[in-house]
Amino acid sequence: MTDRRTELAANLARVEERIVSACAAARRAREEVTLIVVTKTYPASDVRLLAELGVRHVAENRDQDAAPKAADCSDLPLSWHFVGQLQTNKVRSVAGYAHVVQSVDRPKLVTALSAAAVNAGRELGVLVQIALDAESGERGARGGAAPEQLAGLAELVAGSPGLRIDGLMTVAPLAGPFAGRETAAFERLLELSSGLRVNHPAATMVSAGMSADLEQAVAAGATHVRVGTAVLGVRPRLG
Repeated sequence: MTDRRTELAANLARVEERIVSACAAARRAREEVTLIVVTKTYPASDVRLLAELGVRHVAENRDQDAAPKAADCSDLPLSWHFVGQLQTNKVRSVAGYAHVVQSVDRPKLVTALSAAAVNAGRELGVLVQIALDAESGERGARGGAAPEQLAGLAELVAGSPGLRIDGLMTVAPLAGPFAGRETAAFERLLELSSGLRVNHPAATMVSAGMSADLEQAVAAGATHVRVGTAVLGVRPRLG
């Protein structure tokens, strides 16, 4: 356990150096960027070590893994982010532990989350996931709504009991006009965020960038970066 703690501490320090350098290059204050550690496939023991090391935001993408892990770590001062494609039959469980659901991309999911949040007596932060490979109005290959759907989804979230519109999320697309153009993709997300804040000024969260492209995300103006492999190591294969 001590060796694992040392490993995680060293990895966190390297990621912190990268964020500090990226903020300096972009002339941003370090405090403007929040690190979310993506703990998917890793055990609750790692989450505990991360909390000891000062991590306060963790993310999961599969409810069947996240729910027991969140329960095991319920005594820790953590904010849990759900970042995976979410099916409506998992919404009730996710609403029980998540503080922010970053992957909302369709009206049916908004309605289900609202009902589950009210039933759980909780308020959930919501990010609309934007797919920059889905300009046609379809959902993206990795989830997410087309940009033209943003305004309607944001209004629906804002008007739904138990939900709070916090901002936007994207994953750098593997296809379409932004494939291989992470900086351009993240800059486009910031344009969409600016438009969103006209009617929802508190929706300031912009979640973009992962282990490989956090610098580009920070340069574009992301407020949150989601880093997994660079902190925890290469993920074990899922069975």
